[in-house]
Amino acid sequence: MIDFSKIKAISLDLDDTLWPVWPTIGRAEEALALWLADKAPGTVPLCAIPGYQRQIREAMPSLRPDLGNDLSALRREAIRVLLERAGEDPGLAEPAFEVFFEARQKVIFYQDAISALDFLKSRYPMVALSNGNADIQKVGLNGYFVAAFNPINLGVGKPDPKMFHAGAQALGVLPEAILHIGDDPHLDVVAAQRAGLQAVWLNREEKLWAHEVHPAPFTVSSLKVLCDAWPD
Repeated sequence: MIDFSKIKAISLDLDDTLWPVWPTIGRAEEALALWLADKAPGTVPLCAIPGYQRQIREAMPSLRPDLGNDLSALRREAIRVLLERAGEDPGLAEPAFEVFFEARQKVIFYQDAISALDFLKSRYPMVALSNGNADIQKVGLNGYFVAAFNPINLGVGKPDPKMFHAGAQALGVLPEAILHIGDDPHLDVVAAQRAGLQAVWLNREEKLWAHEVHPAPFTVSSLKVLCDAWPD
């Protein structure tokens, strides 16, 4: 259970916590394919292969381990590889990435996300902790958070405790005074607990707790359920 009396601040995951990430990425990949069809038409046959862009992207961590968890750098490099394979100018990777990145920020929030953010912000300062490359200003959330950390600006991602401790420093509280909210059992829940935070598992799909750490943490099926559980 959560000890609500200890909470002085909130840290929040973004992707799959405030919006579904894969539909967002899918729309961004479609926008990228349209731009490439105009600027680099040799990519059209490759982009027409279902999942081809994603296949290249998923191969990047092993091909470019030097890029670490920087999702923007990995995506940019995946676009460059796509251009090379299509016989097009790899120098187009940068403007192509910008098209993808702008589309990636056009998220569609879960129905309960904004009302939950309003509820939490009225009570606590908040930071965003994400392994993704969503920009809180571009998605319209900068007014909710005192800071946002990701592998691009911090150099590490979850489950590294440095991300949680950076959030605590930005909030001006000790880790044990923070409640972290996220959807990933390992990256959000267990990692936050190991970093000294309380954590809640946002389990929208009602999955079973399969992590080796037991018992299962405090679990909610939506952010609304979490807010409704808050003591008056």
